[in-house]
Amino acid sequence: MEQLRRSGHHFSRVLPLVSLLLAWTNLAVAKTISVSHDGPVSSIQSAIVTAQPGDTIEVYPGTYTGNLLLDKTLSLVGIGTPVIRGDGHSSVITISGKGCVIRGFIVEHSGDMLVDEDSGILLKSNDNRLEQNQLRDVLFGIYLFGSEHNQIIGNRIQGRPLPDLGERGSGIHIWNAGDNTIVNNTIVGARDGMYLQNAHNSTIRGNRISNLRYGLHYMYSDDNVFEDNIFDHNVAGAAIMYSRNIQFRRNAFVHNRGFSSFGILFQGTDDCVAEDNVIADNEVGLFLETHNHGVFRRNLVADNDLALEMFSSADKNLFESNNFIGNLSPLQIVGKSTTTSWNGLQSGNYWNDYDGYDLDADGIGDIPFKIQNVFEHMEGNYPRLRIYLLSPASHALALAERGFPIIEGSREFDRRPLMHPVALLVSPPETDAKPVIHFASFIVPLLLVLSGVFVIRQGRSG
Repeated sequence: MEQLRRSGHHFSRVLPLVSLLLAWTNLAVAKTISVSHDGPVSSIQSAIVTAQPGDTIEVYPGTYTGNLLLDKTLSLVGIGTPVIRGDGHSSVITISGKGCVIRGFIVEHSGDMLVDEDSGILLKSNDNRLEQNQLRDVLFGIYLFGSEHNQIIGNRIQGRPLPDLGERGSGIHIWNAGDNTIVNNTIVGARDGMYLQNAHNSTIRGNRISNLRYGLHYMYSDDNVFEDNIFDHNVAGAAIMYSRNIQFRRNAFVHNRGFSSFGILFQGTDDCVAEDNVIADNEVGLFLETHNHGVFRRNLVADNDLALEMFSSADKNLFESNNFIGNLSPLQIVGKSTTTSWNGLQSGNYWNDYDGYDLDADGIGDIPFKIQNVFEHMEGNYPRLRIYLLSPASHALALAERGFPIIEGSREFDRRPLMHPVALLVSPPETDAKPVIHFASFIVPLLLVLSGVFVIRQGRSG
């Protein structure tokens, strides 16, 4: 028995060395196969079939027709940007072997079935690396189907230009997978730039996403990080839904306009942190519904039609050291009030229309800032009043409220408003300047708004 024990102990010590030797042997015998139209091997799929795990297949310039299946560990490297053109059905490249590399190709002409995940590149294995590829005329760009620990780096994805956004696929679609890294990709013209469902612990950094529906769309995806991305000219920059602990820093959400457009939308989310982001020139900068325990710090929220739209279901969120500059309206609350904290222990936020004073010169205003005037407060629950936004009537009503506070207004106060803007760790992108509005007579609009106020109060008292 003692001899068996010693033999087993000796074997356990030798086993790692044997594994290392086998790995080195496989590496030593790995070979490179060249594919070209005028060479002995002219078919990529034939090269894949004959290759051994660990081999590299170099593909030289030209157009190669037909779908590919990588069912073993291979590196597929394009020399001079060759084109892999699918047959118009299913996915152009399907990867089921672990640890594959695809680099330097144009991939085009996938199938058109959303339910079959027809993609430029469909991943069904782990530990792959896709880099420096161009995908065009594809339904989904890159689809990660239960595929983890992948690196998607430096690709350009052009969505299929179908007239209905709902018929397009996402640029990068991750389903039921975690620990993926998405870096320095460009995505245009898809349905959503990146769609993550049940996708946890992913890192999304340095991507540029434009001209589609949602730049980034999270569904039931926790513990993700996205940093240094640009989301511009979309219907919405990002939609964060039913997810927890999303960290996003130094991103730009700009020029996102259209029907129901937002810089960032939060719905059914918890414990998210937003720091040093630029949210500018959107229809609505930030939309919060049932978003709880979020932290918003050092963000620039500027030149939006509405800086913040918040439902009273948004609970215990903190805004501190943010810059609110040049927005047509600062805040719209749907419901009576929120439990939002508009200042931390040290400071609140910078509001460009704060007209208070700082007698002790500590950089914090000596009187609280009332975030909504009475017109903006009413507008949250009576959206039709928005037609009078920035009219002489709305300004006159706000002015009258200061002298004669007879109408119940907003309860939202920043009690430590900053006198000067806060420096961000990201440079704000250029935004189109808002037009200057010049007003003439205000008597008729004023009468209309005051009549509306009278009707509202009579309805409440009745």
